[in-house]
Amino acid sequence: SSSPVSRTAQASQLFENFVQASTCKGTLQAFSILCRQLELDPLDHSNFYNSLKAAVSTWKVKALWTKLDKRAQQKVYSQNKACQGTRCLIIGGGPCGLRTAIELTLLGCKVVVIEKRDTFSRNNVLHLWPYTIHDLRGLGAKKFYGKFCAGSIDHISIRQLQLMLVKVSLILGVEIHVNVEFIKLLEPPEEQTDVGHGWRAEIRPSGHPVSDFEFDVVIGADGRRSTLDGFRRKEFRGKLAIAITANFVNRNTTAEAKVEEISGVAFIFNQKFFLELKEDTGIDLENIVYYKDNTHYFVMTAKKQSLLDKGVIINDYMETERLLSPDNVNQEALLSYAREAADFGTNYQLPSLDYAINHYGQPDVAMFDFTCMYASENAALIREKHGHQLLVALVGDSLLEPFWPMGTGCARGFLAAFDTAWMVKGWAKGKSPLEILAERESIYRLLPQTTPENISKNFEQYSIDPATRYPNLNASCVRPHQVSPVLFLSVESEVHPGRLLNWCQRQTHGYQGVDVTNLASSWRNGLALCALIHRQKPELIDYDSLNEEDVAGNNQLAFDVAEREFGIQPVTTGKEMAADSQPDKLLMVLYLSKFYEAFRNSPANKGVSWKKTVLKACLKESFKNLTLCWPSSSQCVVRKDFPPGLGGSDICHFCSKRVYVMERLSAEGYFFHRECFRCDACNCTLRLGGHTFDSQEGTLHLLDLPLKPVGDVTSKYIFFSAFCTAKFYCKLHYAQRLYSNNPGRVRRRMVRNPTPNIYLLQSKCLLHNVISICNITVQFY
Repeated sequence: SSSPVSRTAQASQLFENFVQASTCKGTLQAFSILCRQLELDPLDHSNFYNSLKAAVSTWKVKALWTKLDKRAQQKVYSQNKACQGTRCLIIGGGPCGLRTAIELTLLGCKVVVIEKRDTFSRNNVLHLWPYTIHDLRGLGAKKFYGKFCAGSIDHISIRQLQLMLVKVSLILGVEIHVNVEFIKLLEPPEEQTDVGHGWRAEIRPSGHPVSDFEFDVVIGADGRRSTLDGFRRKEFRGKLAIAITANFVNRNTTAEAKVEEISGVAFIFNQKFFLELKEDTGIDLENIVYYKDNTHYFVMTAKKQSLLDKGVIINDYMETERLLSPDNVNQEALLSYAREAADFGTNYQLPSLDYAINHYGQPDVAMFDFTCMYASENAALIREKHGHQLLVALVGDSLLEPFWPMGTGCARGFLAAFDTAWMVKGWAKGKSPLEILAERESIYRLLPQTTPENISKNFEQYSIDPATRYPNLNASCVRPHQVSPVLFLSVESEVHPGRLLNWCQRQTHGYQGVDVTNLASSWRNGLALCALIHRQKPELIDYDSLNEEDVAGNNQLAFDVAEREFGIQPVTTGKEMAADSQPDKLLMVLYLSKFYEAFRNSPANKGVSWKKTVLKACLKESFKNLTLCWPSSSQCVVRKDFPPGLGGSDICHFCSKRVYVMERLSAEGYFFHRECFRCDACNCTLRLGGHTFDSQEGTLHLLDLPLKPVGDVTSKYIFFSAFCTAKFYCKLHYAQRLYSNNPGRVRRRMVRNPTPNIYLLQSKCLLHNVISICNITVQFY
């Protein structure tokens, strides 16, 4: 047998081969050889890291062990036991998926990562925020990539970052499988044995061992086209913006080393540069970035007219999809355009600009539209089937698309990875599902607002605990009742799909253009949904006026009416229904189940009682000519009419105008413009975390005033007195308001503000308040 010295040397060399591997395949192969030769079991995730440390103990690797030990010893991980017994599947082996995997395995989870490719070929370069650099250094980045952020460099190629994170993941006990594609979730079977079968994934190839892996957490990290169902996306649309990325071969010569990088130049900051570029070359850009890494990486925003003039875009179309479709782009002209811009941008100092080759075997240049940015409405949801709960979450571009001119992708992606790990820890501790989701959504509200300036500067204290990273954290701004729509508990199992289908068929029978044969495609054109509502409340929808071709309009009408009249929250939008060839079956079952629960005990078209009919007629006639007396804007927010489809998160709570997802703030479950967030008492600007909130529900009073008869019935004015809800204060004025014992001050304030909180209702004023009177539910307009 070999001597201890030779075994140590062999272990050291095998580990060094693993560290120096330069491809994904090479890394996995070197790791497999390392484990086999050292007789280590990579599937023993709880003990693997310690076993590897004991087997490879030379001075060269001790610095790496020291760094990883320091991370693993953070209190939040409870010595690798915080999430013992929790099994996690991560879909996607990109930087954010791998960073999430590292945190989950440090918590003690069994983590499996699946990636459908077996190569890391993305040459594009990521900008790193200071905290990201500190975080990666703490994972031993220098050991795996010696040139990592040397000097003032603050960027790294995606390929190099993935390689680094794969190696750290493997060392810590993460199980990684390449050439494995996620298809869909497989629900636990109805017939449960003593052992039970939990949630699994349908994957390709179907016979892969991962197909038998049962998990209770699944995380989508597979990019903007996430394959996990159940998440609605919000769109942020700006003016047309066309980006071009280009990667050129870096031969690492002295001449290339002397060329200065362009860390980000925009037209408004250096107009002379861009005007000269346009004059000399005809290339018109809004900004340009150049990073020197494994490749010479350029990214720029080009103006459409310039691309048309240079022959890059062949025909001008209004639709962005047609404008940038492959058959409307001259690839040779695009290569020339990007090379010319790169040459001018570096003052012609790069000796040669030969394109690097991408994973398709083509020159690595791409042109894409980033006019629309997408963000998931929710960061997580929970499903339950046959006694098995599943926590579903998104990270990376699946959760929030990056805005590349700001370099937000990796930084916000890592923050979301930490936040997700914190949520999984709460899940493992047995916190209630609603509490878990409410806290996660509260933290998610901060993510689009994060910048290098407004996160904590004490990087040494960073952990998965959000309080260590977000200075103004309010982890309860979203309340449990607000996240119930993303808690997909037993709804699916309470109503058997067959029973639900039969009920829907009975309810929609006889309606023109409706043929319900399933719980997916039969509902796409929206007519079946409108028929379902019309059967119950014919006065709400004029079914005969519907156009079968107006898929988006029909669906949006049904969604809006169902939400307004029955409180049934939509699970998608009319536009999304029109865009999809077939609706998601799981979402449709969830949505239709709510109609079933609401109407199954109510006979269709049940007549409204005489009492209700007469009272509604009286109210409508009595209020027809009344004017509405509103208090000042500081007392109450007037609800306005908005285009169909705008939800509460699209409307500013204070000014009632539209607020777009990328510009909004949120607190206590309300959304608003940054400039509208002011103290109700002194009108000073508030900051998140520095505010207080008064959520009084208000009271209701009725005053009866006789009026002239309507028909045979004497109508009455009904006054509604309600204290305004949801006021925000600075801490000083809230304290004064709360603790003041001076009733005289209150009386004087009432004298100065004589308009009482008594509103006369007017038929055209949409209040969205359903008030129960005399055992009658009345919807006021």
